Amino acid sequence: MGKGSAALRNLLRYARFLRGDGLLAAAMLGSLAAGTALGLLAPYLTGLMVNDVKAAAARGARGVGALAGAAAHPLGHLPYLAAAMVAAAVGTGVFGFGRGYLSELLAQHSMFRARSALYEHLQHQSFDFYDAHETGQILSRATGDVETMRRLISRAGPGALAALVQFLATTAILLRLDLGLAVVLLAVAPFFVWTVLAMSRRLRPASWRLQQQLADVTTVLQETLSSIRVVKAFVRGDHEEERFAKENRAYFERSMDVAYLQARYQPLMGQLPTLGTVLILGYGGLQVIHGHLSLGMFVAFNSYVLLLLGPLRMIGFVITMGSQAAASADRIFEVLDAGGQVTQPPHAVVLPRLRGEVRLQGVFARYRQSDQWVLAGVDLTVAPGESVAIVGVTGSGKSTLVQLIPRFYDPEAGAVLVDGHDVRTVDLRSLRSQIGFVLQDPFLFSASIEDNIRYGRPEASRATVVAAARAAHIAEFIEGLPEGYATEVGERGVGLSGGQKQRVAIARALVTDPRILVLDDATSSVDAENEHLIWDALRRLISGRTSIIIAHRLATVMFAHRIVVLQDGRVAAEGTHAELLRRSELYRTIHDLQLAPAEQAAMAKGGLLA
Repeated sequence: MGKGSAALRNLLRYARFLRGDGLLAAAMLGSLAAGTALGLLAPYLTGLMVNDVKAAAARGARGVGALAGAAAHPLGHLPYLAAAMVAAAVGTGVFGFGRGYLSELLAQHSMFRARSALYEHLQHQSFDFYDAHETGQILSRATGDVETMRRLISRAGPGALAALVQFLATTAILLRLDLGLAVVLLAVAPFFVWTVLAMSRRLRPASWRLQQQLADVTTVLQETLSSIRVVKAFVRGDHEEERFAKENRAYFERSMDVAYLQARYQPLMGQLPTLGTVLILGYGGLQVIHGHLSLGMFVAFNSYVLLLLGPLRMIGFVITMGSQAAASADRIFEVLDAGGQVTQPPHAVVLPRLRGEVRLQGVFARYRQSDQWVLAGVDLTVAPGESVAIVGVTGSGKSTLVQLIPRFYDPEAGAVLVDGHDVRTVDLRSLRSQIGFVLQDPFLFSASIEDNIRYGRPEASRATVVAAARAAHIAEFIEGLPEGYATEVGERGVGLSGGQKQRVAIARALVTDPRILVLDDATSSVDAENEHLIWDALRRLISGRTSIIIAHRLATVMFAHRIVVLQDGRVAAEGTHAELLRRSELYRTIHDLQLAPAEQAAMAKGGLLA
């Protein structure tokens, strides 16, 4: 299938977002048809009025029946014709309002449904989708591209349809009024069609490049704003300005490419009808002089020709808007058609309350953009209620291992089982709702502290929220705030320290009462004193739960029942801290270079070392 047919297919597919609006669309089309029909009356009524004026003037010049005519109809049919023109104008305005309002309502409905569909689809995408797509590109599709489709439906679509109806009706009237004049007018049609096709062929790829470049601009802007503290901390403002200026300049150049094509073809499209008008005036004037055509009908014919100019000139706008919309539709369905690697089977098993056994059997895993295994043949069993610490150098596969358990990713070989169920066969909600996560970089939403704590369990009571906050040793801080638990935190938790955000995140995980708890270096942002208090609380709360802990500190390792050492994606050793110090050279190296120094630094930071 060619690019043009694919673009048309996606434009037609977008019509699915208009489902349910059949009556609204019919009312809009009715308003459009009625308004167009009334607009076509004006030239004909003008011609009749010209003929009436000419006849009245001729009677007056000859003095024939002037007195009788004046007594009977001094103005002939002019008053009635004038009244008819006013009524037609008012009707055209009323139906024009209906068309404009209803088309915008249709467009807003479609935009609402399209954005909802995109958002819902994005919510169901797995992590590998987000690994392959930049956030700015996704935002551009959900905002800019959907907005382009709104303009197509509210303006360009109805405008094109009205122009088509007006063009066909006007052409038919012109052929009916005078076949010879109409043929003369149509002599310029082949040149006009060639211009339209040439513009359309060049404008669509240019519009695609423009939309893509706008997404690149959005990506840079989003990345810079979301990391503004890092930018300022490392004095990289000038670099980011240059980076944005580069993409912004490219967008300017793409915009000018589109503007050049419009400026090149639209004047030609506007002047070709003028050439037809010149031909009509010359040939039609001769017809009037020789008595083959009345002056009124000649005026009417020219008025219809002027009506014809509107639809012809609308073509340039429609081509521009249609090309942009075709590119936007392609980009929207590029997201909607994207399928992640993680999909839920049709008859997924809904898990009951978990015991908490986790088993990895011969697991091989790697990321989409890499040919290197992150995990290579991992076999690991974690018993219900057991706490296991995972240690290893950077890149050894620790984070990948824990992300396989809630099925954020799927292994390429092997299986991950929870309570004996392969996670690829279970209902994702029933699986993930029983796994609590506390990550190294805690994310808080722009909401109250209470809402952030109960995020994973919205129905949780205030008492449950407070109990979790106390267990995470953050309650005293929260209760000391002027608005307490109702205190709003800024974007990404701005206003709280790193340790405070981490403790809110720990409280959030505890509220969900998970059967499996995953801690990804969860106390890294907490000083040694608070870390000790948190681990003291977690020791009671983790009792009876399966806990898998990515560890970078000795206190974390000592807390676990068992330690698993990863090296190059494989389990290199496992056992208790004392056992591994005796028999694993790799663990001793990690202990000496990573675990013990980190613990000493944390204790010094907390003022516990002299």
